[in-house]
Amino acid sequence: MFPVNIFHALRRSNRQGKQRPGLARAAVSPAGQTIYAVGDIHGRLDLLDALIAQLQVDREYIRQFPPLIIFLGDLIDRGPQSAQVLDRLIGLQDQASTRFIQGNHEEVLLRLLDGDPEAARQFARFGGRATALSYGIAPLEYDACTFDDLPALMNRYVPASHRIFLGQMEEMIIIGDYAFVHAGIDPARALAEQLLPRTRWIRAQFTSHPGPFEKMIVHGHSISVDAELLDHRIGLDTGAYRSGLLSAIGLSGHDRWLVQVRSAQQL
Repeated sequence: MFPVNIFHALRRSNRQGKQRPGLARAAVSPAGQTIYAVGDIHGRLDLLDALIAQLQVDREYIRQFPPLIIFLGDLIDRGPQSAQVLDRLIGLQDQASTRFIQGNHEEVLLRLLDGDPEAARQFARFGGRATALSYGIAPLEYDACTFDDLPALMNRYVPASHRIFLGQMEEMIIIGDYAFVHAGIDPARALAEQLLPRTRWIRAQFTSHPGPFEKMIVHGHSISVDAELLDHRIGLDTGAYRSGLLSAIGLSGHDRWLVQVRSAQQL
């Protein structure tokens, strides 16, 4: 595990009528509820553990309401400890109120486990080798495996508990004025008419759209140097696997604030 030697919490309050430049427009979460949304983790257990610890400190600071933590997907691939991230989050369900959105990387792994050879090719392109090694597959064994054989190899190592967990992940969560998805939404469709699998993959058509949307869209998937707090969307993928920066946002009533952890170790 990489040592995380820099922790910082950025709290940027945004109350209705007191909008600050660069912050998203006023949107409201239900009274009596604090929500945290967490961006793409991609196998960085060190950053996940640091963020969970920071959220506990943050919760003690705000004290108002028991929080719900929403993970926006792409928990796996690219970083070195994908299997361990899943173990940590499965265990977290017994300690905190959590919900999980399926990312495109989780979709590909599930398709791979179902025997899809095209998913095997995507898995390899998307940083799946690191995931395979995190399950204990030897590097030489993985490198010698063909795409046709990869589903059987992965099925020997991925525990049933992980497959069940991945299969139970959600596609879209709507709470108050916020809609949480992995990648984004189709700007040409109402929320109720979204092709939900596409919310795991869409990119430029969504990120280049000036808005507005029916809800404030909170998403990951598209990497930015820092969290994007715009008038119509909040982007939380700060490339943790390579940048060492993992980002989350806290939401409570009219307030929103960033919580981020950073490691000096980059991949």
